Amino acid sequence: MNIKTYLFFSLLVLFQINVFSQSTLTGTIKDSLNNPLANANIIAEPQDSLQRIKFAITSKDGAYRLKLENIRYTITASYMGFKPFVFEVNPSETTVRDIVLQPQAEGLKEVVIEMPIVVKEDTIIYNVDKLVTGEERKLKDVLKKLPGVEVDRDGNITVRGKKVMVMLVENKKFFGGGTKLAVDNIPADAVAQIEVLDNYNEVAFLKNISDSDDMAMNVKLKEDKKNFVFGDIEVGRGNQDFYRAHGNLFYYSPKTNLNAIGNLNNTREQVFTYSQYFDFKGGLNSVFDQGNSDFNASNDDFSQFLESEDVIKSDRKFAALNFSQEVNNSLNLSAYGIFSDTKEKTFVQSINRYNTFTETRELFSETENKLAIGHIKAVYLPNLTDQWYFKTQFKKTDNGYDNTINSVVDTLRNTFLNREDAVGSFFNQTVEWHRKISRHHTFSFGANYTFEERSPRTIWETSDQILRGLIPIVDQSVYRLNQSKRVKNNDFDAIFKYYWVIDKNNHIYSTIGNTYLNHHFFTQDVQQLADEGINDFSGSGFGNDLDFSLNDLFFGLHYKFQLGIFSFDQGVFLHYYHWNVDQDMAISKDKTVLLPSFSAEAKLGQSKEIEFDYDLKTSFSDASQFANRLYLRSYNSVSQGNENLENGLSHNLRLRFTKFSTYRGIRYYVVANYTEQIRGVVNSVNYAGINQSVMPFLVDDPLKQWSGYGNISKKILDIDFSAGLRYNTSKYKQLVNDDLTENKNSSISYNVSGKTLFDNFPIIEVGFRQSFGNYTLSGSKSEFVASEPFLNVDYDFWNGFIVSFDYTAYRYVNKAFNEKNNYEISNASLYYNGENSGWSFELKAQNLFDVQFKNQNSFSSFIISDTRTFILPRIIMFSVGYKL
Repeated sequence: MNIKTYLFFSLLVLFQINVFSQSTLTGTIKDSLNNPLANANIIAEPQDSLQRIKFAITSKDGAYRLKLENIRYTITASYMGFKPFVFEVNPSETTVRDIVLQPQAEGLKEVVIEMPIVVKEDTIIYNVDKLVTGEERKLKDVLKKLPGVEVDRDGNITVRGKKVMVMLVENKKFFGGGTKLAVDNIPADAVAQIEVLDNYNEVAFLKNISDSDDMAMNVKLKEDKKNFVFGDIEVGRGNQDFYRAHGNLFYYSPKTNLNAIGNLNNTREQVFTYSQYFDFKGGLNSVFDQGNSDFNASNDDFSQFLESEDVIKSDRKFAALNFSQEVNNSLNLSAYGIFSDTKEKTFVQSINRYNTFTETRELFSETENKLAIGHIKAVYLPNLTDQWYFKTQFKKTDNGYDNTINSVVDTLRNTFLNREDAVGSFFNQTVEWHRKISRHHTFSFGANYTFEERSPRTIWETSDQILRGLIPIVDQSVYRLNQSKRVKNNDFDAIFKYYWVIDKNNHIYSTIGNTYLNHHFFTQDVQQLADEGINDFSGSGFGNDLDFSLNDLFFGLHYKFQLGIFSFDQGVFLHYYHWNVDQDMAISKDKTVLLPSFSAEAKLGQSKEIEFDYDLKTSFSDASQFANRLYLRSYNSVSQGNENLENGLSHNLRLRFTKFSTYRGIRYYVVANYTEQIRGVVNSVNYAGINQSVMPFLVDDPLKQWSGYGNISKKILDIDFSAGLRYNTSKYKQLVNDDLTENKNSSISYNVSGKTLFDNFPIIEVGFRQSFGNYTLSGSKSEFVASEPFLNVDYDFWNGFIVSFDYTAYRYVNKAFNEKNNYEISNASLYYNGENSGWSFELKAQNLFDVQFKNQNSFSSFIISDTRTFILPRIIMFSVGYKL
């Protein structure tokens, strides 16, 4: 019997055991006038204290349904503003009980009953103790138990299909509001409530008048965790000198908050990633919308420094400190600092199919990344109508990258050594003033300055011919190429926004502002000769020294109104752009752009809504794209900018529908997106064997993209079933060897799963994921199929033991080339924490089957890749922890 068959019959047995031992309590909850009470709470508390509490929330018709064991329960029905109704029941098969609630005379008593979930307008409150089972260790384990909440492996949180953008603890941002540090570090036993706040705004009196679409999550702590230091410390030692040490310390009081996180490991555990570094940007409040106008600052210099999840060697050090202090009733100060030092080695084998040839490549790389982030914020509230914000942020990076590339095209074999060192600095200063003049008139003013500098230095070395025909190379036994690059950016924004609330159903917003950018781009490429001489490429069209400036003066007007369940927001931004490109010659251009936008939302009930958004967006390329002289891009690529580029334009449409019904136990959401570029920048690529020269051009209709995703989950008895679907397809133009071609990329994936939620039984999740990819590149087609059956098990037993196990089998097929790859990844742990004991012990196995590598495929503008990435071996680690 294979594992799938075994799991199927195991689940069937568990299902039958629980089905035949359960009963149903149904009915309606109404008021004394026979009106149904929607979202009323009904709680079933077992008189046997070892059994779990059951609860339900009524539908819009006041109906409820409870699945109960065949034991005696005390039932409490409650609703805000009404007296709780309490009765006892010993269910047998199906019991029907209709309930009538009487108005509450004394309003303060209505908060005595703690309801598991409270839904009111744009806020959802989860009372955690009613929804968890007790074996949860971190916040992410708690969130996975909350209906409608999803957490992925990168720490991203979505609620009913919408991403959480800001994380708060006790109403204050946790390390700048990022979610990963919170979900991975906040202890589960410290959490009392989770609040989900839609249309969140940091400025309280702007919440109901600004058009913010941000969602925030606020963690409320248990009372016994306030005014005390709490947290945990854990150290572990494994085979082959693997180790891990992790610590969290938290202190919360009404006026002072302190958080500290530290981690050391060589098991590739990611506490903070380089991609998260870019999310810590600082800057203005989201209410200062600039009308869908963007300047695409490039992070290409840092792309090779991004940490990999799959490595053959890893050494990571991380420390973070977060502090806030209420100085007095008018002044709040907060600050955080983050430091990370990561050393990694990776080994990747790939088959890269270009437009006209195929390359087999081996890449061995070593990276060392050091980064530091500091942030200071002061909030000054002199009175009830004014709020001032002063924010300062700085970032510093020091990165090193070494790699060895073995490339084979047909019978031609080449080896390249590459070394890059990059130092970067970032500084941001923001001042905001928000004032509520009266009930009808409010304004916001913000000024923002950003300075950024990056200075990468790169060395390429090879005994093979390199970039032959593309660079003025001098024949040597060993070729050494050096590049110095410098990017220096100064940006300044000043924006004034005025809110006129005509009445509760009609709002007018006006915005006026100016953005000024001044960016400098410098490159120098030379060949280091054996006699210590220099072959400078500047005489052959290389070497950039570009000053790029852009001024954007804009004015926006938006009208927002509400009609019953519908709300509409339409407006337009007028932008006047003036930019200068100064390199070999000075070029100045002006352009006026009108950017309309429209959104509509229908509240079909407290648990059902539909949203539609449309806007016309414009964007300018990075300054390097305007540099009209050549520079080295990689060991097989030379790039050149184009000073004649202009702004791109694109239509963007989005449709979102969500429904959440606790009565029927069903949750689903659907999101659809469409993007069509009217005008945009594409790269022209010319090949000379493996070598390529790249230059950007502005073309009409370069891209059309459709995407959609959705998820539906349904609780049937004590099994939570879930299914998801994701679809993406795009058509885009590309210039290859001066020939304009249209490429296609389409992919579809789905997942199905079932998770048991039985009392006194393991939580077992069994599922299957599958994805299909179809890529067309210059007439060459590739088809991929990837299948992933998976199993997750969590089981707590014997008052303190928790066993966890996860298993994924990966099956990959490239149909076009009849390539097949299989591997299986599994992890397991046994954890023990005695009752009322601060000590814990864990035995954990990572990569249980000792898999050597993973397989995957990827697709870019002109490459289709099949990749084999090598990973760490099996790790068996024993850890000891202590809770403070």
